[in-house]
Amino acid sequence: MPRMIRACSLAALIVTALSLGPSFAHVLEAPPRLLDWPPELWREATVFHGQYRLFGLIGGALDCGAVLVTAGLAFALRGHRPAFGQALAGAALFAAALAVWFAWVAPANSLLATWQPGPLPADFQAVRNRWESGHMVVAGLKLLGFVATALAVLPRGPKA
Repeated sequence: MPRMIRACSLAALIVTALSLGPSFAHVLEAPPRLLDWPPELWREATVFHGQYRLFGLIGGALDCGAVLVTAGLAFALRGHRPAFGQALAGAALFAAALAVWFAWVAPANSLLATWQPGPLPADFQAVRNRWESGHMVVAGLKLLGFVATALAVLPRGPKA
């Protein structure tokens, strides 16, 4: 395997795994947050105390990086079938995850940013459910993107 493809493969696996990690953490946290936590605790932890500050700062950069590095991998593999198609699928899935985040989670984040201490907002349930479910969809798309990327870089045997 040429060095450039090996380097792109390693970079893609590292960046996509790091991008998937925080999203998978959201999925693992969701059941108790949705089923056990009182609404006031959810709001306090999620909105007022910076629980997810680094998810946005570092996670956002990783999400954009995952799209770029998987697209770069697809470009590097453009003459290698079926690896090219799998890498392209990985790039498309990470791009879709980012698009879903902007379309589904970001509007909820905008509403969360307006919340103040005191009584719960009337739209609490809808905003919380949108925020939590959006993160779950994003995690699913990223998992599929990671699998496609991994398939693109796995050895294929003597004919590859």
